Amino acid sequence: MIATFNVNSIRSRIDILNAWLAEHKPQVLCVQETKVQNCDFPLEAFKKSGYHISYHGQKKYNGVAIFSDIPTQDIQIGLPQDPAKEARFIKMSYKNVVVVNTYIPQGQSIGSEKFQYKLNWFSWLKDYFYKTYTPDQPIVWVGDLNVALEDKDVYDPKNLWGDVCFCQEIQDALREVMKWGFVDLFRQFHPQPEQYTFWDYRVPNGFKRNLGWRLDYIMATPIMAQRCIDCRIDKAPRELDKPSDHTPVVAEFKSF
Repeated sequence: MIATFNVNSIRSRIDILNAWLAEHKPQVLCVQETKVQNCDFPLEAFKKSGYHISYHGQKKYNGVAIFSDIPTQDIQIGLPQDPAKEARFIKMSYKNVVVVNTYIPQGQSIGSEKFQYKLNWFSWLKDYFYKTYTPDQPIVWVGDLNVALEDKDVYDPKNLWGDVCFCQEIQDALREVMKWGFVDLFRQFHPQPEQYTFWDYRVPNGFKRNLGWRLDYIMATPIMAQRCIDCRIDKAPRELDKPSDHTPVVAEFKSF
C-alpha cells in the first residue's frame, strides 16, 4: 500500500497520523505540508510506529516527508531547477519502485508571479521525469498537486472555474506531465463525480455538505497501474477533531 496525505502541519496531526499508520499499516506514506524545518521534525513522536522517515522541510511553510516500513534508499530532496529551493519534492526507492512525493505550489492568483512559479514547477517536474526515467519503469508519483483536473473534481464547476487550482492553464500543465506516462489511479477505479480529498475550512459545514475538491493524487506508470487493485479516498481522518483540511488517498498493489 502506498498512501498520500496533506497533513497541514505534521506537529498538529501527530495523534491522527500515528493512529492512521497503526490501523492501515501502509508500506509507504507520503505527507505534504509538514510546515516544520528539519531540526524541529517530530521524529520522537513517531518512534513507536516503527517507520523509517525521510523529510525535507522549511519553517512554517511547505514541507514533505516519506514514511517507509523498510529503510529508505536513493533519497533525493528538491528539484534542481527550482531557484526558490522550496521544500516541495522528495524521492525515494522502495525495493525497485520509485516513489516521488510532491507538494505543488498553490499559485495565489492567476497572472501572479506565484502562478507562473506553479506553471514552471510542472514544467520542471516534466523535465525531471523525461531526463531521469522511462515510462516502462515502476514509478509512483503522489501528492497534493493543487489541481482539479476535471469538472467532476470540484463541487461547483460552473462557479469555481477560473480558480487558481481549476483553470485551463493548470489543467494543461498537469496533463503535460501525465503524457510522459502516468495513469491517475483513483480514476482508474472510480470514474464517478463528488469524490473529493480537500474541504476548505472556510466553507461553512463544507465537509458535511461535501463541498470539496479532488486535489490529491496517486499517479503511476503503466506497470504499476496494472499491479494496482484499488485506489480510494479515506474520508475518516477528516471526520476527527482538529483534522487536516485534506484526507488520505490510498493505493493497493497486488505485487510491490
